[in-house]
Amino acid sequence: MKLVRMLANLGHGSRKEVAAMFREGRVTDAAGEVLYADDQPERDDVRVDGEPLDPAPGMLLMLHKPTGHTCSAKDRGRLVYDLLPPRFALRSPTLSTVGRLDRETSGLLLMTDDGQLLHRIISPKAGLPKVYEATLAEPLRGNEAAIFASGTLMLESEKTPLLPAGFEVLAPDRARLTLHEGRYHQVRRMFAAVGNHVVALHRPQVGGLTLGDLPEGAWRLLDDGDRAQLYAMGGAGTTPAP
Repeated sequence: MKLVRMLANLGHGSRKEVAAMFREGRVTDAAGEVLYADDQPERDDVRVDGEPLDPAPGMLLMLHKPTGHTCSAKDRGRLVYDLLPPRFALRSPTLSTVGRLDRETSGLLLMTDDGQLLHRIISPKAGLPKVYEATLAEPLRGNEAAIFASGTLMLESEKTPLLPAGFEVLAPDRARLTLHEGRYHQVRRMFAAVGNHVVALHRPQVGGLTLGDLPEGAWRLLDDGDRAQLYAMGGAGTTPAP
């Protein structure tokens, strides 16, 4: 792939804008020698403003999403893309969220520019559990674990019952849920169905992957080891995505 097209696909600008970057001497090799648009260096040897290139298409990253940010590239207000380098929103293929967290939910959000990988992660066949920690308006009643684990709970406007969900009490008004599906506002609707209201919601884990010490609002690229960890708690027969 020609350098101009490669840099444009990585979100550094239009092809015209990238061509101007070459004229300005902003594209160099690792030793600082200026590169030209028709050069053919190894990808790992290319630098833009002295920085290595972003990963090629197929990248997967983890973001610690704060509350108040929307999982969209087009909505008004604060967006999760505002927490990433601006060029990430201009990549081709597009960088998309793997599922969504609503505006007032914080926690682990995956993003990728690989459509096949995205669908493998969210597919019910992957069986990746999602862990949520909920703070509630009212104290727990004590029957929530049995109701959520029953496999018979029906949410309003739904036609099929929820899959059994794991439940752990963290405090009189806090609980940890482990879900094996991803319906719209599921945790909030589950507690509404038992007469309570979620006032704060956080997702610390997807599959076997946790936020660890990643600060709120920060992100990091995931390597092969992270991908294997993601699938470590998947369903039977699940294997890490290539």
